[in-house]
Amino acid sequence: MENSLTYCVVLNEEEQYSIWPHGKALPSGWRVLDISGSKAECLHYIEENWNDMRPLSLRRQLGERD
Repeated sequence: MENSLTYCVVLNEEEQYSIWPHGKALPSGWRVLDISGSKAECLHYIEENWNDMRPLSLRRQLGERD
């Protein structure tokens, strides 16, 4: 059975991606990006665009040491 829900791509304060059902209230710390569609389409967008899975705070911390 195929999921017919529309999803949107969301991003948190640590620049981590996820998908969320369109129209559902977001948890604190997340914001909606201008990308929506089927679950597969949203996951494909994330796969293509999330190049560094480390949280932003860790990337900043490591960048300060270089």
